[in-house]
Amino acid sequence: MKRLRWQLITIFLTGLVVGILLLTDSSTGPIQVFESHPATGGIYREGLIGEIQRLNPLLSWYNDVDDDICRLIFSSLVTYDTRGNPVGDLAIDWGISIDGMTYNFAINPDAQWHDGQPVTADDVIFTYELLKTGKGYVPDDVLNFWNSVKINPVETKSLQFVLDEAFSPFLDYLNVGILPRHIYGGMSFEEMVDSKINIQPIGSGPFRLKELVQENGKITGVTVENNSAYYGKKPYLDEIEFTYFSDSALAYQAYQQGLIDGISYVSGDILTRALGDEDMNLYTARRPVLSMVFFNLDNRQVEFLQSKGVRNALMTGLNRERIINQILSGQAIIANSPILYGNWAYTAEGAVPEYNADKAIEMLIKEGFVIASEQERVRTKEITSVDGNTERKALSFTMVYPDDDLHRKVAESIQQDWGKINVLLNLEAVSYDDLVNHVLPDREYEAALVDLNLSVYPDPDPYPFWDQTQISSGQNYTQWNNRTTSQYLETARVELDRGERARLYKNFQILFMEELPALPLYNPVYNYPVSQKVSGVSIGPIYKPSDRFLNIRDWYMVSRSSVVE
Repeated sequence: MKRLRWQLITIFLTGLVVGILLLTDSSTGPIQVFESHPATGGIYREGLIGEIQRLNPLLSWYNDVDDDICRLIFSSLVTYDTRGNPVGDLAIDWGISIDGMTYNFAINPDAQWHDGQPVTADDVIFTYELLKTGKGYVPDDVLNFWNSVKINPVETKSLQFVLDEAFSPFLDYLNVGILPRHIYGGMSFEEMVDSKINIQPIGSGPFRLKELVQENGKITGVTVENNSAYYGKKPYLDEIEFTYFSDSALAYQAYQQGLIDGISYVSGDILTRALGDEDMNLYTARRPVLSMVFFNLDNRQVEFLQSKGVRNALMTGLNRERIINQILSGQAIIANSPILYGNWAYTAEGAVPEYNADKAIEMLIKEGFVIASEQERVRTKEITSVDGNTERKALSFTMVYPDDDLHRKVAESIQQDWGKINVLLNLEAVSYDDLVNHVLPDREYEAALVDLNLSVYPDPDPYPFWDQTQISSGQNYTQWNNRTTSQYLETARVELDRGERARLYKNFQILFMEELPALPLYNPVYNYPVSQKVSGVSIGPIYKPSDRFLNIRDWYMVSRSSVVE
């Protein structure tokens, strides 16, 4: 210890002498530190998986690669941040009436179209009135909603929406690209569908169309350029070049050849190679999909599923991590709520049972389900009927699942887990169309493996799936009849205060995880590979693939240095 102390003293004295010499040496100037800053310039090149159809926000609902480019070219009245909170885009301000039925918006006075014309309230009104006539091209729920809304002009740069009843998620419905009336005016929706204007878009977004790349009469690429007249924060990138590919493997080959800098979608067959590419950053985000096991709580053939204890035991006996790791190759996150992870309304405070087969068995025994004899492999429970007769009811039921390889493997994994706790799960494959259009709406099932697609709108609004008013004719397919949670949901969708809505949804989620009318399994993830040459990229939970461009104005490929004294 003495030797160590002397070494420390020696080092200290040496450093002191060197420091004094440096201070007294007039030939040595101040130490300069250089700091890098993003600068304007650079061309980002991305491979899109798919084909161009129409660069029109009213016609891109079902084609992600069209929506990707529309997201850059067109502005919406309101957009949202990575947590799903509404953020003004064309709208610089808005006000809501006390009854929650009237919304007034002011449009950015500097907003103009790419051809120099000003963006006005008439453009916004024109877009939504045109949308109302888009039967067959616009989703039915969107169409039905907008046909119940009245839109009134106020001034050149302001307008008003009037709802027939209060509806808190309304702001999310304003995330639609606005069209210029002076370009599209006079066209019917059907005429617009076939118009050449759809490949010559004029928008008001941060990028504008520069050129279409064609080979043998087919559009193979699109280039957009920085809109110098953009009313908001200007992008750093000069241009973005998009090239279309039929699959991820071809796009990845182009990346390896240095032809592109990013790929819009990574399929499972190239994921391992992308993960091992040292020159590539792989950004991962939660997709807006919630995989669940639905229980039909009003099916008399499986009355035992009405027991909260049985449902909790089934959840406890379900190894979700194995499903994710072995079947999904780790490309999902465990879902612990009926609201998507990362959303402003999400809470993790619900009691989530961890996988424990032994504990699940104890819970089933507590519910009266036992192995009555050594010959039996399925748990049974003695039940006395109204007439006094007794019989043993087996803990056995059937789960339908979409007829594809992935869902078959997930269903078989669930079957194996529940077999370990002596629950007999029969499996029945059905087509996706039959599941969506007949099995669930007709409530003709005992249990069902489903994927809830919660895309497009970040506002969670769980009302359609879980409110008791939706049991008979709505989408409450589990027929969960809980008045307390329904009151939370009904109040939340008319409450204007975001903090109060979050509190109501928190209470709903806690009760949901206690009752478990359905078992949340996982949220799949979206992988987005981008070259390390591109900086400033950030991706949060997404509600559609084009959300990867939420912070596109912060991306840069050129930097400048400054001296920090």
